[in-house]
Amino acid sequence: MGIEIERKFLVDVSLLPELVAGTYISQGYVETASSTVVRIRVKGNIGYLTLKGESTGIACAEYEYEIPKADAKEIIATLCAGKTVEKTRYEYPVANHTWEVDIFHGENQGLIVAEIELGAENEEFLKPDWVMEEVTGQTRYFNSQLLNHPYATW
Repeated sequence: MGIEIERKFLVDVSLLPELVAGTYISQGYVETASSTVVRIRVKGNIGYLTLKGESTGIACAEYEYEIPKADAKEIIATLCAGKTVEKTRYEYPVANHTWEVDIFHGENQGLIVAEIELGAENEEFLKPDWVMEEVTGQTRYFNSQLLNHPYATW
């Protein structure tokens, strides 16, 4: 089984290193009758289908598959009713990890979140000075929640 172990933090943009070579991401969500998340993403020139289970602590079951970009765009347009979360992702290597910093657009403009994926829930990691308050597990920061409850409405 695929497991994602991830921690999420807010970012102080004034302390963030120069933003270089970000990747634009557009993602939609297929509604489900359970707590399973079905995400369709276009990241750069690649499409992805991702299935995520309910989070337990900082971990959840996750399965991600590359799909043709055209299929991803069509699924977003039809099965997701064209509703998307838009962001640009920047990657920053720090020690033995890569931090992913997402700068959101549209109705989520102003929200900047850093995520780090870990190999174990108790794994130690170096936290850069631009990483602030931890928001792991706070559902309002889940991308799937930002679709219907955008940052601009908080």
